[in-house]
Amino acid sequence: MPLLPPSVTQAQSIAELRLIAKRRLPRVVFDFFDGGAEDELTLRDNRVAFERVRLLPRVLADVSQVSTGCQALGAPAGYPLAIAPTGGVGYGWHGGDIAIARAAARHGIPYTLSTSATASIEEVAREAPGRLWFQAYVLKNQDFFHQLIERARAADYEALVITVDLAVGGKRERDVRNGFRTPFRLTRRSLVDVALHPRWALSLLRHGMPVNKNLIGLQRDVTSVAGAASAVGRNYDPSFDWDRLARVRDRWPRKLIVKGVLRPDVADRLARLGIDAVVVSNHGGRQLDGGCATLDALPDVVDAIAGHIPVWLDGGVRRGVDILKARALGAEGVLVGRATLYGAVAGGNAGAQRALEILTDEFVRAMKLCGARSIDDIDKTLLARATAEHSLRPAAKEGL
Repeated sequence: MPLLPPSVTQAQSIAELRLIAKRRLPRVVFDFFDGGAEDELTLRDNRVAFERVRLLPRVLADVSQVSTGCQALGAPAGYPLAIAPTGGVGYGWHGGDIAIARAAARHGIPYTLSTSATASIEEVAREAPGRLWFQAYVLKNQDFFHQLIERARAADYEALVITVDLAVGGKRERDVRNGFRTPFRLTRRSLVDVALHPRWALSLLRHGMPVNKNLIGLQRDVTSVAGAASAVGRNYDPSFDWDRLARVRDRWPRKLIVKGVLRPDVADRLARLGIDAVVVSNHGGRQLDGGCATLDALPDVVDAIAGHIPVWLDGGVRRGVDILKARALGAEGVLVGRATLYGAVAGGNAGAQRALEILTDEFVRAMKLCGARSIDDIDKTLLARATAEHSLRPAAKEGL
């Protein structure tokens, strides 16, 4: 097992975990996790949107004890928080997917396994039992796509997450500049980079190139996570539409979540289709650059389907207070992807656990400082006027 950097368990913020991960990983690997599309405008704006929101805390409330317990998709959760799907975690740390899933189970929150994860549907269910959701990319090979869904049902995953904002892969220029290719191959330039990161290199030599077990069989040449990512990229189905989504709804008997929604009219139609929840997401700024920040899109989506189905938010969450802000703007909860990813690739199990400790501790602290004794006390009255007015304006209604 690679030696843990001594600062992992002492990290005080997600930003510190990110820096530890950056020191540990070759640039080509770190940028694959960290980067966004093109000029990375949307990647940055996801974070800036949270920084713009200001709070009006209540005072003289007894917050000696607060309760973070809540409902997440109709079942109890420890916090209004879930793990977003993140692919290729094994590039950064062997067994990183399992590490994050176990940390989520310890905190009583759902974990979403990505189609492109480096652990299989069955392995996660066996090694990290808890509240499990499976995120399915829509593939041209419909038989293989349906097999993934059936495997998730057989492994007793409680929810299926369909990602709908990926008709084609984004242009991530960091990967191009670094010479990142799928399947992954060491180049003369990357060999020097790898040599400067011996802990990562020794782990790779010991365990070998990670295998994306969920996608074995999609193409015969898929043997590594990089090759699997390439296979997925070549096999996205840009023809996936409302009729196909309705058929997925018919096939999947449990909770069905649609991720990748920014428009209120789309959210309204999804609610009428019988979808159980939507996730306001722009894929972490990794696909379409120039897309709206998710926190800016959230209020209109909430207004469009308030009281019908829950709305979750994904993108830009780096502090516990961000969870409170999203909740005040109407989200049932938030998904975190990069935050726990940084922890896992910085320090495996200890790093993933530390990432969630940081976020949940900060969230409890923010609740107390805002005079909120329970999740139900977090509402729009905690928002400063400019934010509150934005969240209350009428939602735009546009036909599809």
